[in-house]
Amino acid sequence: MKKFLMYMIPVVCAILGAFLFVVYHNTGKNHREQITCTGINVVVTDSLENQFVLASDVKGFLTQEYGECLGTAIDSINLNSIEEILKSKSAILGTVAYITKNGILNIEVNQRQPIVRFIGKDHGYYADRHGRAFPLQSTYASYVQSVDGHIPEMTDSAQILKIVRLVNFIEDSSEWKNKIVNISIDTTGNLTLIPRKGNEKFLFGQPDGIEQKMERMKLYYSSIIPVTDSSRYTTVNVKYSGQIICK
Repeated sequence: MKKFLMYMIPVVCAILGAFLFVVYHNTGKNHREQITCTGINVVVTDSLENQFVLASDVKGFLTQEYGECLGTAIDSINLNSIEEILKSKSAILGTVAYITKNGILNIEVNQRQPIVRFIGKDHGYYADRHGRAFPLQSTYASYVQSVDGHIPEMTDSAQILKIVRLVNFIEDSSEWKNKIVNISIDTTGNLTLIPRKGNEKFLFGQPDGIEQKMERMKLYYSSIIPVTDSSRYTTVNVKYSGQIICK
């Protein structure tokens, strides 16, 4: 009898533990199912730097592409789906969605940081330093390097990236960051760089050989300007290797 009890007691305890676990789990689940979404709180974490995405935009995306969340049981809200919908927006770099115990759906959004603005005759857009393009915002403008003329289409990611590499080089250089104020593209894709001061424009050619061409521009300022009238030239061609052609 004692041996029987020794075997039965652990078995009974295990069965009782499993029963209590199922009861607790179902109780907790039922409790969660009764909690509904009572509000939506959107935070654009870098809104002091840029305003390409507003809290109202995020709520609009949510309503249009996910559906209504208010009054919905929190267990039925797919947070991963919400995050994927928002991250598909070109101006949004990343997002995190979570629900707090009081039933509030919290959404935190990070915007893309523009490094250049492309300005065309009938269209325009921003691009970040990785070459990802996103639309202009009608109520907000970011003061960044501008590229105008025959700009690439917003879908031409390869050409956009080539120009962005040049802009990155300029922005990362203490020498050029505040000296070059505009880049213009002609019908053949050749670039012209326009400095803040002076009459000259730099004929840069295609957005390749960036370091070598910028070095020739540097040589122009350090070796040619000091021995000539600073207003003598209007164009400085640095397209060709080993040559600086001033006119």
